Amino acid sequence: MGTVSIRDARKAFGSVEVLHGVSLDIADGEFVILVGPSGCGKSTLLRMIAGLEEISDGTISIKDRVVNDLAPKQRDIAMVFQSYALYPHKTVGQNMGFSLLLARASKDEIKRRVNDAARILGLEDLLDRYPRQLSGGQRQRVAMGRAIVRDPEVFLFDEPLSNLDAKLRVAMRTEIKALHQRLGTTTIYVTHDQIEAMTMADRIVVMHDGIVEQIGTPLELYDKPANLFVGEFIGSPAMNIIDGRITNGQFVANDGTRVDIDLAPGEFEDLPVKLGVRPEDMPLDDNGLSGTIVTIEPTGSETHVTLTIAGTLLSGVFRERISNQPGSELRVRFNQERLHLFDAETGIRLSK
Repeated sequence: MGTVSIRDARKAFGSVEVLHGVSLDIADGEFVILVGPSGCGKSTLLRMIAGLEEISDGTISIKDRVVNDLAPKQRDIAMVFQSYALYPHKTVGQNMGFSLLLARASKDEIKRRVNDAARILGLEDLLDRYPRQLSGGQRQRVAMGRAIVRDPEVFLFDEPLSNLDAKLRVAMRTEIKALHQRLGTTTIYVTHDQIEAMTMADRIVVMHDGIVEQIGTPLELYDKPANLFVGEFIGSPAMNIIDGRITNGQFVANDGTRVDIDLAPGEFEDLPVKLGVRPEDMPLDDNGLSGTIVTIEPTGSETHVTLTIAGTLLSGVFRERISNQPGSELRVRFNQERLHLFDAETGIRLSK
């Protein structure tokens, strides 16, 4: 069982603590993504799981075995790095089988495992080529194949797609997800790209400043962010935030704009809050709030509009074709059933 259990894991570099007691349980066969802005500690946590960074405090267990003091090669993990790290003088097949060669596996065993991995990744015709003869996507598949041949309990991916162009990243996301579904190996994946996290993960761990802000499925995080940070980080375009307070059961923005929200009588009365509205939850409505268009960005299937409402610059995503020009009026309403309310001081979610 390729389970991973992290208990109160801490990491300090000298007097600077970069991970502040992270706890996380990953089930056998689960695809978990660690996501967050640069410097949040996600790659450090992954390297601690791999054994490439020492843990300052707490425990990390793989397959019910505490691995704090075990070398990376003893942890039964395989890691795919941001850089492909292929040997330029070795063929694809030699690169993929090199770890087995070091482990003194037989030639027949090496050949069998390399061929199996090559078949899974569509590399059968490339085994005799050298890395310089491959595209970026093919090199990434070779790096993945090198991990697969080891048949580990846990796969670790450290931002493996960041060196690829946008179109190839989309294709590789699909390949990695399909690979996981086929192999069923526990996978921990690090990225700063929340679109990667939303499209690939069984569960997402959102990190910020060395702590875990929220753990949940992609839709749990999107529909019910635990706090303002998660609400703004998850989703593209980002969630719109408007400052105001609750008065007589309504949200009243700082400029006096009123928005009806679903609250119990007297709930959060006179409390300073931040109202969150997803860009797609602002449908056009001739009787809605008046906004002034700043920019219009047609993407084909959707139109992205930036407009000013309640003294705040908001992003809207519409399926309709918008013929209005910048500077003109656009009226929208906020979908009351999908509004998000956060405490202005703590950032904690207030709405159900």
